[in-house]
Amino acid sequence: MTLDEILPHLRRETADSRHAETGIWAASVLRERISAGQLAPGAKLAEHILCDVLGVSRNTLREAFATLAGEHVVTRIPNRGVFVTLPTADDIREIYRVRRFLESAALTWSTDVTTDALHAAIARGRAARTQGSVLEMASANQAFHAGVVALAGSDRLNLQMSQVLAEMRLVFHSMVADPSFHAPYIEENARILERFDAGDRAESAALMGVYLVRAEAELLAARARS
Repeated sequence: MTLDEILPHLRRETADSRHAETGIWAASVLRERISAGQLAPGAKLAEHILCDVLGVSRNTLREAFATLAGEHVVTRIPNRGVFVTLPTADDIREIYRVRRFLESAALTWSTDVTTDALHAAIARGRAARTQGSVLEMASANQAFHAGVVALAGSDRLNLQMSQVLAEMRLVFHSMVADPSFHAPYIEENARILERFDAGDRAESAALMGVYLVRAEAELLAARARS
């Protein structure tokens, strides 16, 4: 989608919000839209339009852009503007390096064993697979992995994972028409959760490690073909 296509939603979200005029808030709004797959790699983020829609100053928006650039989800091109980033092969490797630490550690040392949200994400993924919705399968997969990190009970780790998942959505954009990529991971999520629910955290974390290595290899291969 383009920026113009999501403007009505942004206007409604801003109208319903009570926020301080901060770059952190503006960055979170844009990050959420990218994580939801509503802004594709290459989409231009026009300053004057976003300032109007979000109700923030140009300086505040530029703070938000600087934050998102540091997270590698937007790129500023001199004399052209700010664009949603197209991740490189090195970006994919770094994303998965971070994910292996975050997700395996959360499964191993989590403080929260309530897994209702994880079961719901798997059910959502299965329903999307039945319907043939690749975007919904990707969204359900994102929700599952965000839920895994949430088991750690850390707001800081949740924020870091939200940044990682925003980048992941941009990586997944190249797989948008390929249901064969997303579908098998739904049942792998289920196996990981089954072992966690059974109290076998070490096996659950090990399965996650294998899962992430395989996913990284597939995405790198797809990136090389694109």
